Amino acid sequence: MSKTKFRPIVGIDLGTTNSSVARIINGEAKIIELKNGSKLLPSVVHVSKEGEIIVGEDARAALVAMPERTVAEVKRKMGESEPLTIAGKELLPEEVVSIILKELKKYVDEIYGSEGEKEAVITVPAYFTDEQRQATKKAGELAGFVVERIINEPTAAAMAYGLNKLDEEQHFLVYDLGGGTFDVSIVEMNSGILEVKASTGNKQLGGSDFDWRLVDYLAEKIIEETGIDPRNNLQACARLKDEAEKAKIELSKQEEVDISIPVLLVKDNQPIGLELQLSRDKFVELIDDLLLDTLQSVRNVLEDAELKPEDIDQILLVGGSTRIPRVVELIEEFFKQEPRCEINPEEAVALGAAVQAGLKSGSLTDSGLIVTDVAPYSMGIEVLKGWQGLTYRPGGFQPIIKRNTTIPVTKTEVFRTTYDGQEAAAIKIYQGEGEWVEENHYLGEFLLEGIPANRAGAEEIAVTFNYNLNGILEVRAECVSTGEEMSITVQDALDRNSEAAYQESVDRLEEFFKKAAEEKKLKEETVLAELEDMALAEELDSVDLDDLDEEIESVEELIEEAELLKKRAEELAENENKKLRLKAEYIILKLDEAIESGEQEKLQKAIDLAFEEIITLETGGD
Repeated sequence: MSKTKFRPIVGIDLGTTNSSVARIINGEAKIIELKNGSKLLPSVVHVSKEGEIIVGEDARAALVAMPERTVAEVKRKMGESEPLTIAGKELLPEEVVSIILKELKKYVDEIYGSEGEKEAVITVPAYFTDEQRQATKKAGELAGFVVERIINEPTAAAMAYGLNKLDEEQHFLVYDLGGGTFDVSIVEMNSGILEVKASTGNKQLGGSDFDWRLVDYLAEKIIEETGIDPRNNLQACARLKDEAEKAKIELSKQEEVDISIPVLLVKDNQPIGLELQLSRDKFVELIDDLLLDTLQSVRNVLEDAELKPEDIDQILLVGGSTRIPRVVELIEEFFKQEPRCEINPEEAVALGAAVQAGLKSGSLTDSGLIVTDVAPYSMGIEVLKGWQGLTYRPGGFQPIIKRNTTIPVTKTEVFRTTYDGQEAAAIKIYQGEGEWVEENHYLGEFLLEGIPANRAGAEEIAVTFNYNLNGILEVRAECVSTGEEMSITVQDALDRNSEAAYQESVDRLEEFFKKAAEEKKLKEETVLAELEDMALAEELDSVDLDDLDEEIESVEELIEEAELLKKRAEELAENENKKLRLKAEYIILKLDEAIESGEQEKLQKAIDLAFEEIITLETGGD
């Protein structure tokens, strides 16, 4: 009897602002801690001037200083074919996302070992289109995961909550307002069966939009005073966005916040800055129409589920933007009850993805939890449709699986030939809610041939849609009189057009990493050559370290200390004095080399060198 090889499986919340990964430990979902004990990885990618590819907090810190070398909020671009430019290089959105997921995979590999396949359940907004879901799956595969399941974010959050509520019978509403997307779902829990009744949302509404409203407000203040629009300057705009996000977060804790930017940009050799006090009331005034839009989605989802506000037993808040007090206030006013906050809103989706991973792997089989979901969009085919009551025209949309239908599901509808002698029928597949296919999203098509030539309407064609929990749609068409059949599966490949597109992404990423490595090596060689010309390398390496603190620290502590010193050195590397700049760059190289080695002795030596030299440089020494 052969043994099945164990393949670890984790749940990933791929967020617009932050991402996280979780796993099941002893029957409980737990977030995997990242560097420095953090549970969230900022979804930002940066390529340093030295050619180093950086993901996470350090990348986000670089967004203000070097926006042209940094990419953030890429989730909003998923499914688009236009490449993004980062440090002069072009990558598709899913390729950038794969770099973020690859960073998360490092921590998974630390737990389970770098050898062997790792599987991931990745979450997406409930309202993501087929293309966006496929781009997400592709990003996971490019990062090195096996991705067999994509699930909706509000469904995942409901699973995180429902795992410990199996005996309850209730309806609960999941209000998921994240950094870039909004979803709302109604879920019914009944004797261990968690059934999603309805979902809706807006994939272009989230905390980032609140930030930009505040950016526009701050920019108008500067225009009033100086006549200059800081949004036309890439670096100034990035600084305003950063300050706006910080102010938004602080206003969730306090009534007022001071915004102080001494130098935002320079005009005629004069610094232009911004100093103002922003109240929570003013911030709410700027974004209230967007928050009220989310309430309209709440009304819509209640209508779809055929429920009233008083039928909802619990409201779950998910996503970092639900920390805004006005959100809680609106929800309480609408439902006349307080929302539940026992699960960290920024962790709920990842925890739920881990629950789905546990159900899939079998580690939670004994929990008794059964989950169903719904189709986020209607899916159907192009048909002839009555037009203005006068005639029929092509391009009409006929749904076969309607939005919010419980999945898995199989539906069949019968159509008839439309003209005399018709021997073939083109089955064109779309998803969306528009009455005409031009308003909807094209998925694929095939041709059913072998229809007997007959008068119009005499031959029947049965079209069957089979949509499963993995988001795979199979469409089959059959000529009823002959049994002639054709089918297509439109969502199971990484790219429905060809595997060549996937290989192109692999090649492009390899070239991206290769060029970054080459830039890093060239920078090191250039700095060392210039240092040698100035005899600085020997001078730096001969620093007397005997009197420095010799307390032994762990490798982890040393790496953390080295990273902090590196940040200080990077600031000094911007110095106009070439000798000082080269000294700082040399320190950075030594710290990078020590961090990469992971050797305690080398780390300690590099830290001692960096500490003494940085103090000298910061105090104006040479």
